[in-house]
Amino acid sequence: MKVSDLIADFLIKNEIKHVFGIIGAGNAHIFDSIQQKGYTEIICVHHEQAACMAMQTYYRTSGKVTAAILTTGAGSTNGITGVVSAWADSIPGIVISGNEHSKFVDIHKDVRMWGVQGYDSPAMVEKVTKYATKVSESNLVVYELEKAYSIAQHGRPGPCWIDIPMNLQSSNIEEKEVVHFRQDELPELHLDSDSKLSENINLIVEALNKAERPLFWFGNGIRLANAELLLEPLLEKYNIPALVTWAGIDSIDSNHPLVYGRAGTYGQRSANFILQNCDLLICIGTRMAISQIGYDINELAREADIVVVDVDKFELDKYKERYKYSVNADAGDFIRKMLDKELNKTSDFLDWIEICNNYRKQYPWFNSEDHPDKDGFINSYQFMERLNSYLKTDQHITTDMGTALLSGHQVLRIGKDQRLMTSTGLGEMGYGLPAAIGSSVAREKGEVMCLNCDGGMMMNLQELQTIVHYKLPVKLFIFNNDGYLMIKHTQNALFNGRRAGVDTNSGVTCPNFSALAEAFGIPSYQIRTWEDFDKFIPEIQEISGPVICEVFMHPHQLFVPKLGLAIQSDGSLISPPLEDLSPFISRDELSKNMLNGLHLKSTNIEVKI
Repeated sequence: MKVSDLIADFLIKNEIKHVFGIIGAGNAHIFDSIQQKGYTEIICVHHEQAACMAMQTYYRTSGKVTAAILTTGAGSTNGITGVVSAWADSIPGIVISGNEHSKFVDIHKDVRMWGVQGYDSPAMVEKVTKYATKVSESNLVVYELEKAYSIAQHGRPGPCWIDIPMNLQSSNIEEKEVVHFRQDELPELHLDSDSKLSENINLIVEALNKAERPLFWFGNGIRLANAELLLEPLLEKYNIPALVTWAGIDSIDSNHPLVYGRAGTYGQRSANFILQNCDLLICIGTRMAISQIGYDINELAREADIVVVDVDKFELDKYKERYKYSVNADAGDFIRKMLDKELNKTSDFLDWIEICNNYRKQYPWFNSEDHPDKDGFINSYQFMERLNSYLKTDQHITTDMGTALLSGHQVLRIGKDQRLMTSTGLGEMGYGLPAAIGSSVAREKGEVMCLNCDGGMMMNLQELQTIVHYKLPVKLFIFNNDGYLMIKHTQNALFNGRRAGVDTNSGVTCPNFSALAEAFGIPSYQIRTWEDFDKFIPEIQEISGPVICEVFMHPHQLFVPKLGLAIQSDGSLISPPLEDLSPFISRDELSKNMLNGLHLKSTNIEVKI
């Protein structure tokens, strides 16, 4: 049997219907075998990083691990950004890379390059993958693929990288020579024992019985544990308010009465008040990223005991001094045991829920006063608020960075059967469009809405042709703000507004996307006014194929609320705690919202109202 045929058979055996990649000399045999077998479809993208990004949302949409197939040399180096992104967000996948003939790998092993384009790609990615190896013998190819497929999903998920020299791909072996991976070879997961997990849950429930203002915080680790359907029963059982992380937004209906939004450095003001006033914080399946908890863990929920449940012990260790209980467990196992626990509740938390409801009423997710239209441009936050009314019940959304990420994650309400996916770990520009491709393919080439920006579009613009070729119904919204808006604000803060490399006047321009749409044969729209919005959004939502819509916004629109530095009259800087978001509210108003008083930093901030 030809080894490349065995690779194709591996995909068939694991019911992998789609893979992503670009053909080259280093993977030509694999492409040929997959095509000849006819079961797996190769989605041919136009940049390898797009293949690795699409691989992620394919899994996030379908729950099915897939593969990116890269050629040698620059083909594999191009894929690295997508691999690091998958690693950061704990998304499983298999990268199959080609390499030079084994004889060159051996002869040139001590020099920089092997053969024509080869190099040691597993060594390059070993720190950003769960497993990376170069196959040295033909009979081990299937073994390594099976091992990678298992490891990718074992414990905390992540990408694996299998490098297969081209001569091994084209070689022939007898079926009896093929070595297979055994599940008992998987590395042992060092999680809390069942008895220790039960003991911790007893302590947590005991703490709940004593708490007055408990709070759940749900992360994407819950979906990775296939436990998202357990969240509503968990809330019903314990009657405790909940927040979601940005990565975990679509794990539970945003409209659930006990779900109070998304806290963080760009969080909703009401959510941050709830977080900072709780007295018991139970975090499940979240790595407690800086963008979520702020810059000083000791300023997070200062009056609260903190419980963190994570499958990765190293994540627990990074702030272990602050955590009351560190639970090293699968999120699903933890939630199921919480659901099985018999309660002796001494409180129904109705007073706390009323406080949370008042925060939500006083500080809604969208506040028109914070997000006015300006100079004839429409505001992106207002756009997202109005877009909520037009989302389909099963709308799947991907976003790029910048405007799409910030205003989308602050304002969009994601229902029970809707999805919102983005890169929250690496946060790389250019993610949105390949992500939409992966999600659409996972939906059997179904509809996906992609919220993008002019700067991010230029990072993977070539994938418009992938959408056209495969007739993927991607509704692509491009927020046009003349370059890199987030960095403009950074330059305002650091350099008194001096510009370098962020807009038309400082060295960066973006094309006319409507003209580009015509070149790609994609229908296009432009939204400049609310009259345009009311006219075009219903039309766009009815289109069955790909479509591009430019949304023109102010080139200097603010992203608020946000956690920012407070510059004092003497030039000094104060980094406030998470509840004290910009634009700053009066100290009296802030004090009324903080049940245990103001932080010293907040008392020292000079606020002009």
